[in-house]
Amino acid sequence: MPDTPDRPRRPGGTPSGKRPDSGRPAKGKPHASGGPRKPGVPRGDGGGRGRDGSEKRLWTRDGKPARGDRDAREREPREDRDPLGLRPVRVRHEDPVIPEDVSDKDLDRIARNQLKTLSKENAEGVAKHLVMAAKLIDSDPALAHQHAVSAARRAGRIAVVRETLAITAYTVGDYALALRELRTYRRISGKDDQVPMMVDCERGLGRPDRALELGRSVPRAALPPEVAVELAIAMSGARLDLGQLDAALAELEIPQLDPDTAFSYSPALFSAYATVLEDLGRDADAAQWFDRADVAVAALMAAADEGDDELEVVDVEEQPEDV
Repeated sequence: MPDTPDRPRRPGGTPSGKRPDSGRPAKGKPHASGGPRKPGVPRGDGGGRGRDGSEKRLWTRDGKPARGDRDAREREPREDRDPLGLRPVRVRHEDPVIPEDVSDKDLDRIARNQLKTLSKENAEGVAKHLVMAAKLIDSDPALAHQHAVSAARRAGRIAVVRETLAITAYTVGDYALALRELRTYRRISGKDDQVPMMVDCERGLGRPDRALELGRSVPRAALPPEVAVELAIAMSGARLDLGQLDAALAELEIPQLDPDTAFSYSPALFSAYATVLEDLGRDADAAQWFDRADVAVAALMAAADEGDDELEVVDVEEQPEDV
């Protein structure tokens, strides 16, 4: 996601939540009466007047004004119309303050392009909230989430906005919200690049079986290498949740698990593989893969310090001993 928070992939807990039922009261059925119904007049109204010339009302069997009798229902006490007090209420949200030095131009150009369907003023405000979410995701995840919520309230149909809200929700441990927003992002964008986080959200909600089912539904050959690695790590974690250690190790044995080269995703993959080996009691093998992860990190940092943006692959085995 352009210029948005780094994507955390592994949940730190397993909270659970359940949405309560709406509890909407049932509606009564109006009486039926004889005679043809006039166009635009509810059945039983008789043209709006009774035999004595007085105004005629529609009533249900339980003595309530019928659905079509709007005037009578408006005069009905509210506690009778909604005896359980279940009215939709939008949670109050105050937009967090945006510093004056923050500009909408700080947002990545590709992300800004998605905001072109909005009005100029709204697009600028949404862009600034996205910039703040990216800046605060590591230092103040809760505040970053508030900025993401503000952006989503103003531009809920923009893919990058829903993605940002999902990531910040994940970071603060609201896995149910994160999963819902990731599903929306996937539907809007048509992309599978956040499926690994969706798998982790299922894990965070205590549903490793559903996590595995979701992960298996994606054709891995069509995924970019870094996404394939993230998915393998998430699937391995789900196997560990189920106590399937051998299967957890097998999930990580993918083509990207190459000890001779290092990409940006290699340290995480090497470390995950070492962790499962350790759980299996293969301490010597685990130590070797932990060492490979450390060497890969050092090699990638050295390449970054040299400013060589083109260097993506580093030969781990040929690194100097003092690296």
